Amino acid sequence: MAFSFLVLLLFLSGISSSESKLNVNYYQKSCPSFERIMQDAITSKQINSPTTAAGTLRLFFHDCMVDGCDASVLISSNAFNTAERDAEINLSLPGDAFDLVVRAKTSLELTCPGIVSCADILALATRNLVTMVGGPYYDVQLGRKDGLVSQASRVEGNLPRANMTMDQLIAMFNAKGFSIQEMVALSGAHTIGFSHCKEFSNRIFNYSSTSDIDPAFNPKFAQALRKVCANYQRDTAMSAFNDVMTPSKFDNMYYQNLPRGLGLLSSDNVLVTDPRTKPFVELYATNQKAFFNDFAHAMEKLSVSGIKTGRKGEVRRRCDAFNDIKT
Repeated sequence: MAFSFLVLLLFLSGISSSESKLNVNYYQKSCPSFERIMQDAITSKQINSPTTAAGTLRLFFHDCMVDGCDASVLISSNAFNTAERDAEINLSLPGDAFDLVVRAKTSLELTCPGIVSCADILALATRNLVTMVGGPYYDVQLGRKDGLVSQASRVEGNLPRANMTMDQLIAMFNAKGFSIQEMVALSGAHTIGFSHCKEFSNRIFNYSSTSDIDPAFNPKFAQALRKVCANYQRDTAMSAFNDVMTPSKFDNMYYQNLPRGLGLLSSDNVLVTDPRTKPFVELYATNQKAFFNDFAHAMEKLSVSGIKTGRKGEVRRRCDAFNDIKT
């Protein structure tokens, strides 16, 4: 009986010690130059490729929404497994974001081999880039392990699509533990970056039997988009900024744009038409501080979603491959 009790205590202490490993100074002793190396890689990449911030934020979101923030989206497919990054919705994830993680990992492996996880690299890079382009600072708990599974089949139904209804969007975020307000705050990530024409083409070409263009669009904006996207079916890289006013600055302009008919995606526009989300759009449009505070809190929450610690994960030697071949 005493032996069983001792085993139980050791088991419970093992769980708590694993969880307690997460903290903002996780690499202070094991890799003292971690933050400097990260910032050097981030600054260099963002200066040379200004879309890196938006791309990395999107990559991080796509990673965390599928089986948690475990860098599973970084795994490359092989003959035995089609990985997350090759799911249809992930095919447009930007190469600059993947490249940044590879650069940072390469530098860190030279200094601190086998210490820093790819999941932590992606999480910290996202926060630093958001801050670099004018967004809010938030704490990033470190100590994640890299996931051991990456399958394209696990992606569908876990990431929002541009044509989803508000009921579908709310249900998806609720299933991940996010409130309606947190969903609206996270949608503010669209204040930077761009979307490919195919994501909103249904709103500007043959929208209905009575109108080529979604009447919710600002007419001049819609006409400009039609010109930009005229050849989108042949040139699939054609895209437009999510925030046409301040596309490279993290601010609250995205919310100001929505009631003006300048929301690019259907899922953007519905935020200002649905009574469940409209009050939050109006709040953030007039109060950038409130948006920044809520976005920061939502990102802190997202960044620890479904994380792996202890034996539930590993520290990959390369971010695009498991240390041992797994499916």
